[in-house]
Amino acid sequence: MPSSTQELSTGWKLKQTDDTSENAWLPVSKVPTVVHLDLMENGKIVDPFINMNELAARWMAEKSWTYSTTFQSPSETGSKSTRTDLVFKGLDTYATVTLNGSNILEGDNMFLEYRVDVTDHLKTGDNELEIIFASALLRGRELVKEHEHEHRFIAHQTEIGRMPVRKAQCHWGWDWGPILTTSGPWRPIFLETYNTRVEDVWFQAKVSGDLKVVSGQLLARVDAGKAETATVKFSLSLDGTNVFESQADIDKSGLSKTNFKLGDPELWYPHGYGKQPRYELKASLVVDGSEQSAQTKLTGFRKVELIQEKDENGKSFYFRINNVDVFAGGSCWIPADSFIPRIGRDGYRKWMELMVEGNQIMTRIWGGGIYEEDDFYDACDELGVLVWQDFAFACASYPAYPSFLKQIDEEARYNVRRLRTRPSLVIWAGNNEDYQIQERYDLDYDYDGDKDPQSWLKGTFPARYIYEYQLPNLVEEEDPGAVYHPSSPWGDGKKTFDPTVGDIHQWNVWHGLMRRYQELSTMGGRFVSEFGMEAYPHLSTIKSAITDPKQQYPGSMVMDYHNRAIDHERRLLTYVAENFKIKYDLPSFTHLTQMTQADVMDYAYRSWRRDWGKPGSRKTGGILVWQLNDCWPTMSWAVADYYLVKKPAFYVMKRNLEPVAVGVSRPFIDWTAGHVDPTIATRDRKYDVWVASSRTVAVQGEVTIRFLSIKTGKELASTIKKSIEIAPNSTTDIIEQGDVDVSADYDRTKPFDDENYDPYVISVSLSVDGKPVTTGTAWPHPYKYLDFADRKVKVQVSKGVVTISTEKPVHGFVFEEKKDWLKFSDNGFDVLPGEDKVIHVTGTDWKDDELRWTYIGAESASIGSNDV
Repeated sequence: MPSSTQELSTGWKLKQTDDTSENAWLPVSKVPTVVHLDLMENGKIVDPFINMNELAARWMAEKSWTYSTTFQSPSETGSKSTRTDLVFKGLDTYATVTLNGSNILEGDNMFLEYRVDVTDHLKTGDNELEIIFASALLRGRELVKEHEHEHRFIAHQTEIGRMPVRKAQCHWGWDWGPILTTSGPWRPIFLETYNTRVEDVWFQAKVSGDLKVVSGQLLARVDAGKAETATVKFSLSLDGTNVFESQADIDKSGLSKTNFKLGDPELWYPHGYGKQPRYELKASLVVDGSEQSAQTKLTGFRKVELIQEKDENGKSFYFRINNVDVFAGGSCWIPADSFIPRIGRDGYRKWMELMVEGNQIMTRIWGGGIYEEDDFYDACDELGVLVWQDFAFACASYPAYPSFLKQIDEEARYNVRRLRTRPSLVIWAGNNEDYQIQERYDLDYDYDGDKDPQSWLKGTFPARYIYEYQLPNLVEEEDPGAVYHPSSPWGDGKKTFDPTVGDIHQWNVWHGLMRRYQELSTMGGRFVSEFGMEAYPHLSTIKSAITDPKQQYPGSMVMDYHNRAIDHERRLLTYVAENFKIKYDLPSFTHLTQMTQADVMDYAYRSWRRDWGKPGSRKTGGILVWQLNDCWPTMSWAVADYYLVKKPAFYVMKRNLEPVAVGVSRPFIDWTAGHVDPTIATRDRKYDVWVASSRTVAVQGEVTIRFLSIKTGKELASTIKKSIEIAPNSTTDIIEQGDVDVSADYDRTKPFDDENYDPYVISVSLSVDGKPVTTGTAWPHPYKYLDFADRKVKVQVSKGVVTISTEKPVHGFVFEEKKDWLKFSDNGFDVLPGEDKVIHVTGTDWKDDELRWTYIGAESASIGSNDV
């Protein structure tokens, strides 16, 4: 008989375990779920995302919660050869499961699937299923006490009790998210009844060096039940056409495998480099000539290499996909909701579509979250988004006692097996920033001298055993040839901030030394897998979370409460005040924070992408901003907020990650360094212009360079036009250390007078094959020294096309955006004389006068069409 499934998604109820009152049970609308969602739905708690309501929900973490339902036995049960499993795709986290009064499962890991044979526990009529979720918060504290004699627990971000618990670490709170320690059946629960079952199907294969052949093995693990003779039929098909078929025996352990070979395969490429064809891989269990059960997966074939070669800058770190060097521009990913079950397939799809819209081709799933839902990887596979997957460890010195190592083995094997056929997943990393904990606390680590894994377990940094022995060996066993990296950041056992090897997290802007963001061009590495700058989301998002008008001002108690970044008020205000004239009403300050973040992204992405260089000299292999998204409506480093509303920084990244993008820069001059002349930056005549290309063929382009007075908008020097050949997949330098033929000086033998000098902005535009592609600007810094008064900006709207023009250079023109509203082709840009900015606006029905915008120097932070 074919297997049948019965999903247990409805008919559930919930109560606080120790509540014995008559009305203790509450209805649960659906599973998957978590306690917070159900209590909100029943009016027992208010939305923790609003105002400071989260404080009124923290008590829940210390309680035990019981879920219960009844179900009818599957009609197929009764046959001696039939088996029924109860499958829990995910239980969060300490779960005691009983069926008809019998204890059938003790779960202790959020990241595992549990499958229990319940054939002998089922009865005719109603069956009662109950799950008691004990407090992970309290259990974590107990485990620390049990093992503190053998391990020094060290954790950054909230409490050490999170460390021995195999649960999303950010549920204890993080510097961008609330403390909402969830519990509940967070993934589906179902009954599966069968005589035989295909448990898994996968492949182990290589793409040939010339890309013309894929060969290896197709494998399946099966449960043939009581069948005396059975085989497995393997097939591969593409677009409905079979391209391979074979039948193979099954060994005593239930494993079946066959060799396969495909000529001229359709290979999977990241977005922008080719198509994303996916083959259907199928394994069917054949008993007495008929198919009894089957499993299919959509997968793709690609050749993935992490290129780490010695070169003039140290040792490279970049990805080569199907023999093409790929610049991995993208962003880091955290769970998109504190309550994961409500993200949904459509939600994941929208996030990945947002990445592709922004020319981002890689996302890094951060180790303090989860191994993401299948829907997430489906979207990445389909859209061509590369995935860097951290194992679920973050910012701690984890223990390595035997039972913990056993948990890690089960968790890692399950998730590597679950994800090993995903073409989008190109690298596993052991953790997030745990080696930085080792460095900060001087824990034992002798990379070159101590090569004995057993000795690592006896030192003060036993987690090295996990990251450099247990996990790499496990990945090689389960997915031979997969790329594994011990940590992010990490490089050959050197200091994690070493820019010559591995990947780095560049936090000396914002954290650390709090260097000026104008220095970012000198602060890159071989691969920058984290860096960032905070900004407020758009006003609509702020007001959705902070509903009291009396609290809607920068630095209010509720505003500060929603921003979880340590010392955020000091750091954010420092960067804003360094660069802009302060305006502290909420709309204006929101705009200033957004432009600060946008300018950081501009400096980072244009400079570090320039360092992509050329074949054989890849100084920087990728940039992943911290972070793409939020898990609640807040002020954070995200470039798109909880509601998928994009900040200006998102568009800056998009422009700098165009397949062909122009860049322009001026030298950094510290404008407050001792006795420095603060006018130097405005008078300096040096500049660089370059083009970065990810196109795999050379293209012809034309660069236009203008030098515009910030005061008057007039051109201060002759326009430069250069016809160029843009090298494939490389950086093409156009002008290095150019000297502008412009007078921006004044008579320095006389007292300084603002009227006597004329600072200028450099405007660069690029056309490829006669079509405009990208633009770039380089302003003298800081902006607060410049006079942006008297900017006349004309905005014309006609049938979804907005045309913006100006007589004087304008920095930071931003349309306000809202949830589920309009879609702008660009935002957060500069507007220059003689270069009309044309923006395409799509979305639901809207009126011209609904648009609101502002820019640096505007009298109001909320200008509308009727004001022009």
